[in-house]
Amino acid sequence: MGYRERDSTQEFILQDTQANPNLFVVAFRGTSPFDADLSWCKLEAMGNSRAHNDFMQALGLQKNKGWPKKIDQVNNGGHQFAYYTLREKPREILQENEEAKFILTGHSLDGALAILFPSVLMLHEEKWLLDRLGGVYTFGQPRIGDEKFEEYMENMRKFDAKYFRYVYCNDMVPRVPYDDKNTLFKHFGPYLFFNSFYVGKVLPEETNKNYFSLLWVIPKVVKA
Repeated sequence: MGYRERDSTQEFILQDTQANPNLFVVAFRGTSPFDADLSWCKLEAMGNSRAHNDFMQALGLQKNKGWPKKIDQVNNGGHQFAYYTLREKPREILQENEEAKFILTGHSLDGALAILFPSVLMLHEEKWLLDRLGGVYTFGQPRIGDEKFEEYMENMRKFDAKYFRYVYCNDMVPRVPYDDKNTLFKHFGPYLFFNSFYVGKVLPEETNKNYFSLLWVIPKVVKA
């Protein structure tokens, strides 16, 4: 049994079979609104790391079971869990075209689901799917885990699956939950930073990572 009592996470699969038949996109649309709180989910099987509890629940985390490799989605009242359903959809497409690859993407809070999805694929040793993953592209994604989760996600490099995190300078979402000694949330990997003139550059870590000011919050929201 999962934490979500209703289908709250959606995925869209897009493919242009004529222009680029060897690539398709899986885009996430998750629960609205999410709780950008400080709740943790302990993941012993993922390097004893911790990840954001609400995001993991939206992806399909099971009560008292964590992340079993298989669950019975037929005899559970018709409820479908995002990870377990989505894992099979790309497989069906990829089996029909041995040259095809797929990419994952999501904006803001849904970007968290896009990058968490391969973390569970690695847990379940879904090497065949991971080898066909071309990359993960997130836009304005919040922080999702701690430093040990960052170390666990380094395993993605084994599969040559690239991770691109796009951040706009005045977007508040990538700065939550906070990265400090109390919360321990961390971003990982380099990111593509765009200033207010939409000029981008690759940076090793985020600027103003915990920026918050009551005086400037409204101007920043307007600009974002």
